[in-house]
Amino acid sequence: MTADDSYGRLDDDNYPAYTMGRAAEMLGTTQGFLRAIGEARLITPLRSAGGHRRYSRYQLRIAARARELVDRGTPIEAACRIIILEDQLEEAQRINAEYRRTASLHPADT
Repeated sequence: MTADDSYGRLDDDNYPAYTMGRAAEMLGTTQGFLRAIGEARLITPLRSAGGHRRYSRYQLRIAARARELVDRGTPIEAACRIIILEDQLEEAQRINAEYRRTASLHPADT
């Protein structure tokens, strides 16, 4: 990837632009916290060619939500599960809304 390609991806929420150290700094947390939510499979950072973890803005938003729950006293494993369930619910609601929209465009024959 050239420098020009990298600049074009800066607006991409899924582009792994942040190192672990920078991500932890931005979130006001530790690198250990990021490792823990990775081990809980809440987020899976991409790896650079050298094997270093890289995080996207989307992943940082998820990590920030986990940190918010943990800061309120929720155990990290439970926080990760809550976020995963919230995400699954949001996806199910999106699919349901799409189904309803499609069904209203094509009512069943009676």
